[in-house]
Amino acid sequence: MPEQQATPDVSYAYKASLIGSAHRFDIRDEGLSWKVGSRSGLWRYDDIAAIVLSYRPMSMQPQRFRADLRHRDGSRISVMSVTWQTAALMLRQDDEYRTFIGELHRRVAAAGARAALVAGLTPVLYFAGLGVLAFLSVAMAGLLVRALAIGEWAGALFIVGLAALFGWQIGGFMRRNQPRTYTFDALPANLLP
Repeated sequence: MPEQQATPDVSYAYKASLIGSAHRFDIRDEGLSWKVGSRSGLWRYDDIAAIVLSYRPMSMQPQRFRADLRHRDGSRISVMSVTWQTAALMLRQDDEYRTFIGELHRRVAAAGARAALVAGLTPVLYFAGLGVLAFLSVAMAGLLVRALAIGEWAGALFIVGLAALFGWQIGGFMRRNQPRTYTFDALPANLLP
């Protein structure tokens, strides 16, 4: 009689692209079972070397979160909080993603793993982005001063509006993705839907 496989405690699936296959993850007692296209595997929780959480918006979905999991052998898999539905629609899976990430952290902690828990972008990328933002801020301020000096009120208003929109969009991205570490019992709330 064939042995039946136990049902997972928590499952999560998403489509990373419209024409690609689904990515499926199952949290089981023996470890994290995953299937991405034709590849599959089972990672024991104490073999997970790092979990990196980040905020990765797209034009199609401004509320997109990502978890990158790294195995101690160097292999990686990514988990996104949205799934493709049609050519113009990405569906948010906030509750399912949050449940999956929370249970994964709980299982990795219970296994006694020494996984690196990292939030946000890599420091090099983050500070390079801050440098570009500082340069753009100085340039926009110079344009604003020039527009005011020559009495170009419509141009000055446009620059102020553009700066406000840019600051709101990019500022939120940079604030959420500030590089830091976290602990198993204090997941970064701003990197979960």
